[in-house]
Amino acid sequence: MSVSTRQKPRQRYDAFSMTLHWITAFSVIFLFASAHIWEQLEKGTPLRKGLQAWHISFGILLALVMIVRPLWRFYCQRQSHLAVAPAENSALMRIMAHAVHGLLYLLLFTQVALGFMFRWSQQEPFSFFGLFDVPTFIHVDTALRHTLADLHNNVAWALIILAGAHALAALLHHYVLRDNVLRRMLPLRDSMPLREDK
Repeated sequence: MSVSTRQKPRQRYDAFSMTLHWITAFSVIFLFASAHIWEQLEKGTPLRKGLQAWHISFGILLALVMIVRPLWRFYCQRQSHLAVAPAENSALMRIMAHAVHGLLYLLLFTQVALGFMFRWSQQEPFSFFGLFDVPTFIHVDTALRHTLADLHNNVAWALIILAGAHALAALLHHYVLRDNVLRRMLPLRDSMPLREDK
């Protein structure tokens, strides 16, 4: 392919990347909120059990998304029509952004693994939105369930704090630096057009 026929890098992420991103964001918020809400409810109540079931299902959904995201990102980087142009930031800001993204991925994968291990340590069946039961791939000693629960809770706090900082940084880019960092991940094409490159 000649240089003249190559497509320029996209200024906005593709629809599938946006979908994966916002499913991740919603899942993290819901998982954190639901866990803290049911702790305030009496044990054995339908609402508490329902929140726990939805929490488990969204945790499984998050696990599936976190498998797909790096694979799709790898694919997009090698497809000229899907590759996204890097944000016009300073070198320091790019390094910080990569560090935050890397840490978010690490925490997400860790949290998903801890969630599965905790559920398997309870040695009780659990399902994905009632569609199918999740098999036990790893035997986890029930004696570890309290340790796993504590780790799961600690990582959840670290994850929500870092995700909050990530969101605040996006708002800083949008309202203070007035660049396109936030717009690149929003599907609102007509109401929030990208600024022209200078």
